[in-house]
Amino acid sequence: MKRVPYLLAWTLAVGVFAICQQNTVSNTSGNTFRAETSTTSPVSTAIVPGSKVYIEKMNGFENYLAAAFAKKKVRLVIVADEGAADYVLGGVSDEKKAGWAKIVFMGDIHSDNQASVTMIDRKTSAIVFAYAVNKKNTVHGDQTTAEACAKHLEARIEGR
Repeated sequence: MKRVPYLLAWTLAVGVFAICQQNTVSNTSGNTFRAETSTTSPVSTAIVPGSKVYIEKMNGFENYLAAAFAKKKVRLVIVADEGAADYVLGGVSDEKKAGWAKIVFMGDIHSDNQASVTMIDRKTSAIVFAYAVNKKNTVHGDQTTAEACAKHLEARIEGR
């Protein structure tokens, strides 16, 4: 137990040394100089309200997402042409319907649904939104998960 503080101190020292070494470069004459760090500005991940978004095919889940955008009043315009879009929304969804045993013994017809979506800025390739949802015992399945995705996307646009 007494070795833990020494091990932590040693790990920290090695990490600091490695960071310092990354910022210095030696040339062939043995002279060492400090490498310049990049001064480029970071890529913005802000989602601009009113921008155009293309929803990729997701085995029918894209239809639920489009309807959820309207219901949750997501301030993005859905377009049918990917080339005209500012953002591309893609992802996967899965529905596990209630099995016969669950229906017969428990009288439960609800399904379990999962979905995950990612929205990418086409100009910068930056991921501006990512969300995963897991709904248990849903009556409306894909509709419920799509509405959860749309609700969180709208909250992201608002900055919440």
